[in-house]
Amino acid sequence: MVRKRIVCTVTNDLNFDQRMIRICNSLAMAGYEVTLVGRKRKSSIALKPQTFSQKRINCLFDKGKLFYLEYNLKLLIYLLFSNTDVYCAIDLDTIVPNYFASLLRNKKRVFDAHELFCEMDEITSRPIIYKIWRSIESYFVPKFKAGYTIGECYAEEYKNRYQVNYKIVRNATVLIPYEPSPNNEKYILYQGAVNEGRCFESLIPAMQYVNGKLIVCGNGNFYNQAVRMVTNLGLQDKIKFEGYIEPKQLQQYTKNAYIGITLFTNQGKSNYFSMANRFFDYMHFAVPQLCVAYPEYSKVNAVFEIAKLLEKTDSISIAKALNELLQDEQIHTKLRNNCLQAREIYCWQKEEQTLINFYKELVG
Repeated sequence: MVRKRIVCTVTNDLNFDQRMIRICNSLAMAGYEVTLVGRKRKSSIALKPQTFSQKRINCLFDKGKLFYLEYNLKLLIYLLFSNTDVYCAIDLDTIVPNYFASLLRNKKRVFDAHELFCEMDEITSRPIIYKIWRSIESYFVPKFKAGYTIGECYAEEYKNRYQVNYKIVRNATVLIPYEPSPNNEKYILYQGAVNEGRCFESLIPAMQYVNGKLIVCGNGNFYNQAVRMVTNLGLQDKIKFEGYIEPKQLQQYTKNAYIGITLFTNQGKSNYFSMANRFFDYMHFAVPQLCVAYPEYSKVNAVFEIAKLLEKTDSISIAKALNELLQDEQIHTKLRNNCLQAREIYCWQKEEQTLINFYKELVG
């Protein structure tokens, strides 16, 4: 039997995209021939071997309008000459070349809506940029009838806006045997994109009043500002930036953490309706977390209380909640034990079945 081929496209550095590594690995193990396409940056390290093929595109520009223009043009050329049965655009920033390639090649196309892209802080805060991306979204998303997203709220939003019925494939972590950590150092962990809208403006000042250390694993468009804030407040001994961390090394940071951070500002529907990867990562390593009381997180927490939910994300509220988790061992133990129950329900082994069935219905 000839294996069906799928090309997935992102604008990320492939080594650090845990979500896409999970998705592509599951599809490859299910018998599909998968290629994941991303960018190559000056700082990119060699690609790690995977069960699927990987392709990096070199660009002269690293960010901004010129980057998106250059990357999408080069991506379109690559896709037009790709031997594939399905074009899968991950988020709005690769949707245009996937549409035209699928149209010209008469192939299936899929939209993987990891974000409400136009509702992210870095888009909504810039009116002209917002107008451009919203025009792209309004025109192209309705042309992608087949797709999936990461939560019920996102799915409902896309249905209301564009009359598309997307499946739900959560960013749940792969279930592996749980090994307790000694927690010799009670550090707080933030993992993920260091971007606008992640509450660093209030989290960093809050650490002035917290009797503990914060480790930040990740990078993004707020990284330099975050580092400057730490320096200006003299918190270098309390807050450590690790930058991008490879998935296996990141697991060790997560496993040994005492508290995880999942915070978003409420300045756009993308944040408000989100269901972040890190939410499940902390859960799977039995790490209680400080989390925003937004719909998707609240629904999970109502069944399995694994997090202390915050209605307000100001510095005083964050500091108070972190100190409570650090000092009250009874609450911490209860949340940790609940994580061990929740991880059996919210795991990739269950979510991948929806993903695989989706592609079976699409192409066999």
